[in-house]
Amino acid sequence: MKVKSKAVRLAALTALFSITAVQAAESMTIDVHRDANCGCCKKWISHLEANGFTVVDHVESDMASVKQKLGVAPRLASCHTAVIDGKFVEGHVPAAQVVELSKRNDLVGIAVPGMPAGSPGMEVGSVQHAYQVIGLTNAGTDQIVAEYPGQ
Repeated sequence: MKVKSKAVRLAALTALFSITAVQAAESMTIDVHRDANCGCCKKWISHLEANGFTVVDHVESDMASVKQKLGVAPRLASCHTAVIDGKFVEGHVPAAQVVELSKRNDLVGIAVPGMPAGSPGMEVGSVQHAYQVIGLTNAGTDQIVAEYPGQ
């Protein structure tokens, strides 16, 4: 009986932890800085919201200065820049990597450089280009944190 009781308690604790983790991801707030005329930025915002994020949308007139202020290196640049927990998220980064960024103390930000077709917000029919999510470490070096294959 005692073994069964421990198993039930362990299952209940596991379920509670899982629910708490999901709720934590769903309650994450992210600030997105974008140009008013960018349609793909709005699509990326929709991707984040569909994955449980609360988005604070900031329309900017000078994205270059926003990127510079946040420490986004030109080699990592894309169209929009977001901030979560003091870290930058540059470009069409999938929501799963944004959640993972919050667990990485070794990174100051992550980026999907350019605007690869098939990345969140850049869907173009069935076109899927290969791309990487690059992390910028505290030491200023690039680190591949995820890879998405093309088709």
